Formats: sequence, C-alpha cells, structure tokens
Amino acid sequence: MKPLVSDLLTRARGGDGDAFRALTEPHRRELLVHCYRMLGSLQDAEDALQDSLLAAWQGLDGFQGRASLRTWLYRIATNRCLNALRSQARRPAQEWNTPGLNPPEPSRMGEAVWLEPFPDALLAGAIDVPLGPEARYEQTESISLAFVTALQLLPPRQLAVLVLRDVLGFRASEVAGMLDTTVESVTSALKRARAGLQRHRAADPGDEPPPAAGSPAEEEILARFVRAYQAADVDGLVALFTDDVFMSMPPVPFEYLGVDAVGRFCTELFGGGRAFDLVPSRANGQPAFGLYLRAAGGERYGIGVIVLGLSGGRVSALSRFEASTYPWFGLPPSLPAAMPAR
Repeated sequence: MKPLVSDLLTRARGGDGDAFRALTEPHRRELLVHCYRMLGSLQDAEDALQDSLLAAWQGLDGFQGRASLRTWLYRIATNRCLNALRSQARRPAQEWNTPGLNPPEPSRMGEAVWLEPFPDALLAGAIDVPLGPEARYEQTESISLAFVTALQLLPPRQLAVLVLRDVLGFRASEVAGMLDTTVESVTSALKRARAGLQRHRAADPGDEPPPAAGSPAEEEILARFVRAYQAADVDGLVALFTDDVFMSMPPVPFEYLGVDAVGRFCTELFGGGRAFDLVPSRANGQPAFGLYLRAAGGERYGIGVIVLGLSGGRVSALSRFEASTYPWFGLPPSLPAAMPAR
C-alpha cells in the first residue's frame, strides 16, 4: 500500500471525513457509472453510490488491504446494487398521457421502462479507467443505451458477473471474492450471462459502427436530422432512418420497430401543426437533444430529451426521455420566446 494511501486510511479510520473523501473521490465517478450499468437509472445509481460510500465509511475497519481499495469499493457497490435489484420496486410503466397526440399501435411493449439517460458530462474521467486484461468491451460501447438496456434484462447475479468480468476485466477469483461465491459459480454465471446478452442484443438496430463523436460525418447527419425535425419534415427524417430503426420512450412502454412504424409515429407527432426546436447535448456517449415544443405566442416548452443511436451515416435508434431529466443536462425548462418570422 502506498504511504499516502496508508496515511489517509489511518486518518479516516480515526474519523477524519476529509481523509475518507480523499481516499474515495478518485473512484467516485467510475463507481457511479458502475451502479448505472447495473441499475439502468441515474437516480437509482446515485442512491446506490451514496449508500455504498456510507457503508464503506462505516466499515472501514473491515478493509484489510488484501485487495486494492478500488476493488473493495467495487465489492461494496456491486452488492448494494444487487440488494436494490432484489428488493426495490422499479419505476413502473406509465400510460400515454400527451394530450392531443394519439400514437399508433406500438410494435411491442418495452420491459426496461425505468431506463434513464446518463449525461456525458458525468462520464469525464469515469470511463478512462484501468481495465483488467479480460475486458471484452470498449468503455464507450458498454455505456451505450443499447448495451445498458440489454443488461437490464439479465438476472441480477448474471448482470453483476458480466459487468465485473467482461466490462471491467476483474479476474474470476476477484469477482468470486466480491460476491462471496466460488470461481466455478462465477464462470457458470458468466457463460449464461453472455448467452443472454447476445440474445437480447441480437435485435439491436444497425450493423455499422457510428461515426466518431464530433467528427464531420457525425456533424453532417446530426445537422440533417435537426433540419428535418425542426421543419416537421417526416420524409426527410425517414430518409435518415435505417430500415430496422428502433424507437422507445421510457417510462412509457411503447416501442416502434422498423422504418414504417417509426415513420407513422413521426407523422402523428407532427400532426396538428406541432413544431419543435432542438438543443444539442450528449448522453451515454451518443448525440442527444432537448426537445422544445413551439406554442402559441412564440413560447417554447421543454417536453423531453431524445438520444440518437447512429449506424454508419444513418439513424438507427431514437430514445425519448422525460423533461424531468433536463437538470442533468443543464437544459432550461423553457426557451425564450422565438422572434416572429418576418
């Protein structure tokens, strides 16, 4: 153990809160991302992280230094998330409640209705963490909405093992220690988790990698999307969609699969003269926008956040979330009234 860490640990065990914060702060954001991957909800992840840090503070005398402090904190956070998954009533599905908008019949009903977006502003320094040699996924892929959604459909124990082994690269023996089980049990759970993840991700839209964030290719497709959306140009939007484009809107369970189904939804969305302005943001390593409905008199009211999945040069997924997420993205609840057209 490094001398500085040993000194901080001694002081923290003596009740020095500043020393404890100095020990844990370097790991705080990556632990938040870990809790988010397991729970799929930023609110639940923040609660689990606070619970984990409190447990670490209260149980600091139990840290013997046989594993690193980081590993010990992951053990606590993982088990707090497992407790939440086993006992917590997840956010229930909501009925469609947008007045004046009658959505077409959904293609299917989604399961992970508690899913929430994760602002990219909170990812800074959180996914550039040292991974074990057995990690199988890029950190950007493993925070994407499609990946996190698929994780939510796994049984809790399998979910934990897959994230610890394949996303973070902990050794099987380390994971067994974290979960108080055997290496054989970890290996078996990982095998089942991989099969389940592959099954859930088999229907993921898009088979081409997205353009790099901030690249000219990404900027070009986003500019086309904004122009079409703000002009209520359904044909222009449909031209950007992949054939297997997918649309979801947690906590409403409606999901639409395929360009025809999503196109029908867009036709209804822009019906009655509805028009929107978009404010750019990013979530889960993906482009996102705050949506603002243009109302009479020029007022523009926030109605939600939409996160895009890109495949090559086209839009393969649209995930719409509630306006209650605006504070996470620094988005205002409304925009100043638009100037009337001359």
